[in-house]
Amino acid sequence: MDDALKNAPFLNLVLAVVLVIAVGWLLVAGRQIILPIVTAVISVYVMMSASDMLARLPVLNRAPPILLRALVLLAFAVALLAFAVVVAGTVRDIGAALPAYQQNIETMVQAVAQRFDLESQTLWEEIRAVTLDQIDMQQLLLAALGGFTSVGITVFLVVIYAGFLIAERGAFPAKISAALTDTESASKTLRVITDINEQISQYLAVKTLINLILGLISFAILWLLDVDFALFWAITIALLNYIPYVGSYLGVAFPVILSLGQFASLQTTLILLAMLVAAQTWVGNVLEPRWIGRQLNMSPFVVLVALSVWGALWGIPGAILAIPMTSILIIVTSNFESTHFIAVLLSERGEKAPPDPSPRDVG
Repeated sequence: MDDALKNAPFLNLVLAVVLVIAVGWLLVAGRQIILPIVTAVISVYVMMSASDMLARLPVLNRAPPILLRALVLLAFAVALLAFAVVVAGTVRDIGAALPAYQQNIETMVQAVAQRFDLESQTLWEEIRAVTLDQIDMQQLLLAALGGFTSVGITVFLVVIYAGFLIAERGAFPAKISAALTDTESASKTLRVITDINEQISQYLAVKTLINLILGLISFAILWLLDVDFALFWAITIALLNYIPYVGSYLGVAFPVILSLGQFASLQTTLILLAMLVAAQTWVGNVLEPRWIGRQLNMSPFVVLVALSVWGALWGIPGAILAIPMTSILIIVTSNFESTHFIAVLLSERGEKAPPDPSPRDVG
């Protein structure tokens, strides 16, 4: 008996490691199944918040809730279908245009080398041999955008799952009541779940609206400067803005780098960079703090770990979903006394109060 007690910590550690390995393997092996489900769940939170907003409008407040949810689901399906069409066509067109872009960059660099008489210097040849001669833009960019190339079946499954989740949402309270025979426990559980759902929905809905505004501003800038594939890059910037610290600027890097190949003009590229960064700065430092209040209280180290783990497991879609999923984890754990310490450990400031993701005054 004493030996068993002594070995219990080691056994628990082994079981925990085995569990982590098993879950990791399941997430990788079941990516095609799990990823659409997770995306659908997060999307339903946003759609329910959108339907609640529609219900507060003067005319639509008389419509039955099921009709509003159906309209939101239809708009969501159309948006996802349009996204899939744009992605499928644009990635192919980008691949076809990249050789010309690379040739333009090489021509521009060659002109700079001739102007400053660098071609006659041995150091220039050595630098060129390890930089330009080694870069294959087509291979690099298509590898970076690889996560966008297989969205067709995922979009279809997300819409189907989201539709069924919305349809069954009304029966969930009855299921909780039936599962918990104690009326007081069922009522308390439903109250906690409702509060959690409201916090998650508000945060994700406002964050999605902010990303939509950023995408529209970015599209206007890209269209004004006549950048190729403006709509695709605007969508990419909006999606990557779910990733804090690095996501939005990573989205800006793609069109800025390719604009150098398109225009072969450093001046045009710098203007594009300045305008896109200005839009990012305004949204990140003015609009988002005003609408969400303080930033979600999440440790930067936790953010980097979440991005690394989910990006390694699911690629670009995993990186995009990493922070919403981690945000949901913080909100859920902060609402239970037994798991509140997890939310504190994941937070940036270590505050005892749960994060408040509710939108502020937007007027």
